[in-house]
Amino acid sequence: MKNKTALLFLILALTALLIGVFFGLLAALQYIIPDLLKDYIPFNKVRPFHVTSTISWIVLCATGSIYFFITQIEHLKLFSSKLIHTHFIIFIVTGIGIYVSFLTGKMEGREYLAYSPILTIPILLGWILFGVNYFKTIIQNVKNWPVYYWMWGTGIIFMIYHLSEAHFWLIPNFREYFIRDISVQWKSYGSFVGSWNMLVYGIAIYIMSKIKKDESSARGKTVFFFYFLGLTNLMFGWAHHTYIIPTQPWIRYVAYGVSMTEWILLIYIIREWKKSLTKEDKKSYCMAYKFLITADFWVFLNLILALLFSIPAINFFTHGTHITVAHSMGTTIGINTTILFASVFFIVSKINPSFKINQFAVKYGRNLFRISLFLFWITLLIAGVKKSYWMYFSENIFFSEMQDSLYYVYLAIFVFGMGLAISIISLGTVLIRVLTKTLKNQENLVLYSATLLIIINYQY
Repeated sequence: MKNKTALLFLILALTALLIGVFFGLLAALQYIIPDLLKDYIPFNKVRPFHVTSTISWIVLCATGSIYFFITQIEHLKLFSSKLIHTHFIIFIVTGIGIYVSFLTGKMEGREYLAYSPILTIPILLGWILFGVNYFKTIIQNVKNWPVYYWMWGTGIIFMIYHLSEAHFWLIPNFREYFIRDISVQWKSYGSFVGSWNMLVYGIAIYIMSKIKKDESSARGKTVFFFYFLGLTNLMFGWAHHTYIIPTQPWIRYVAYGVSMTEWILLIYIIREWKKSLTKEDKKSYCMAYKFLITADFWVFLNLILALLFSIPAINFFTHGTHITVAHSMGTTIGINTTILFASVFFIVSKINPSFKINQFAVKYGRNLFRISLFLFWITLLIAGVKKSYWMYFSENIFFSEMQDSLYYVYLAIFVFGMGLAISIISLGTVLIRVLTKTLKNQENLVLYSATLLIIINYQY
């Protein structure tokens, strides 16, 4: 391999996933034992560590996968190797800066982007460098783009815009008007997720076309209809988060109409692809195939849940409860993470097909992943229903009493979360080991590791 930075992105992504799992478990444990580490790292610090790490996993893995696909499988000459190296260094340095921001209590940001807003500047710079490198490479080398090139390009452009939009609250004209402020904030976050979905779903279609060995599946009318539907969803589907805000009725109607249609078509594409595969195709990329089928299952489950709480009357009762968290977990873990696991396993099968993977860890890790995630999701729904009932139908019951009544539900969330964590750690460590061994020339890895240690020492 000439360009190993794509693998470094993947190793960093898997590391972020393992960190996110750790903080997710800690957060679940703090529901059971509220005073646990309260004086050192309270829940209001644990949550942004968890959220930021899991978002970083999605973004970094998608980025590394795209770089790998276009350079190592499509054999396109990258516009600039320096830009990809700079992109990686910017992201790893900024990631450390974000963690330091959380540790020191400098959390001036909002919700998913709780870190100091100044750190958004290098993040945006990294995305701009990615965009320049991507478009310069593709435009110069490819004509008649298959759909995944359009999806990746669209995801990059909208990621830059909506990441900027998420910080419009820094402008007084937005911050001083509550309805405008909260509307733009929720819109930007919804479309921010839609942007990385473009990247991830494009990766899914890319892998499917390569496993099938048929590019026509990425150029047909159905997948391009899916692309434009996803684009519409990205631009308008966010509004189903804003039912409680006084907005124009047509915005709500459009949002309700488009918010879940993308998933319906994704289910159709995956299932049609599954039917068309031969046994040999399935065996050649066994784990990538299995994780894509798992993603299909979670698209179906999350579609049912999302269709229900996209109905304004139901959304009123579910908003702000663990039902929303269940939807988020079903999306980020059940759909995005399974697709990205499929991507990394596909990449591993390409770069080192002869390398012996720990089959026990992979097989049982995947089975434990599927079972634990489903039970984890169910217990979150139960917690959400109980909290919603307390919010709207209970009288004279304090919040602390409601929390105490959920003790065993929270305990179940922790237990199933532990099973999920063990499965992810099992799969993640296997993949990190393979990717690290693939870097036969360790100079780049040592260089980046040394840079990382210097930065950490400097920060402290």
